[in-house]
Amino acid sequence: MIGKKTEPKVYEMNWRDAVLYALGVGAQIEELPFLYENAQGGFKVLPTFAVVPSFKPFGELILEMKLDFTRILHGEQLIQLYRPIPSKGRLSTVAQVKDIYDKGKGALLVFRFETSSEGGEPVCASEISLFYRGAGGFGGAPGPAAEPLNPPQGVEPDFRVLYKIPENQAALYRLNGDINPLHIDPNFARLAGFERPILHGLCTYGYAGRAILHSVCQGDVSRFKEFKARFANVVFPGETLITEGWKDEGGRYLIQVRTDRAVVINQAYAKVEE
Repeated sequence: MIGKKTEPKVYEMNWRDAVLYALGVGAQIEELPFLYENAQGGFKVLPTFAVVPSFKPFGELILEMKLDFTRILHGEQLIQLYRPIPSKGRLSTVAQVKDIYDKGKGALLVFRFETSSEGGEPVCASEISLFYRGAGGFGGAPGPAAEPLNPPQGVEPDFRVLYKIPENQAALYRLNGDINPLHIDPNFARLAGFERPILHGLCTYGYAGRAILHSVCQGDVSRFKEFKARFANVVFPGETLITEGWKDEGGRYLIQVRTDRAVVINQAYAKVEE
């Protein structure tokens, strides 16, 4: 499967998709340009929407690989923005199995997605890393060493944003196309080893993206260039997310997201245009 690509999959973009996504990651009425198609100053699409066009081709690859959803954990997520995401038109995405690594207790599956406009211009790219429990030990390469991205010890963050997650947030977010029953079905969640349904990792990621956009980019989507994150723990609807960022260098911020219970995103950074 390594190197396998899908045919281009078309996503028909419209303002309703962008609004549904914004609501799915907690956008409030104060963020009107992301919720109202006729907003004064123009309608905008959240940068982390870059994950949505990948859902269909990603699902096809998952089915072809015959993976057991109860053994899948979303390990890492990366998005790269080449230009602001358009609010209408046809987006075309090609998915690829980038690599598969042997992590002993499981396999790390890395997928790459390239999304272009109808005219063929690159719009965004994303990468998803999945940890597949119980599939390690096959003798494969362990993968490259990760760059340490730890916040500086004892230094106050340059920004801190708190968002309360409503109890129904996962039910709303799944309407964007991420319909894994782990996030809504209590019985399925228990089969996967959780006491109750958990929030989508990409929903947590979207909340963190909003915090970065408003704190560092002042809401200017053209300045948001890249966001990479590792999912360190689960989030349950009803918890409060605390997103913190420390300015590094060259427009990069080290990011950490936590609840009162645990750090949920670490080894993360965002790149913005200064």
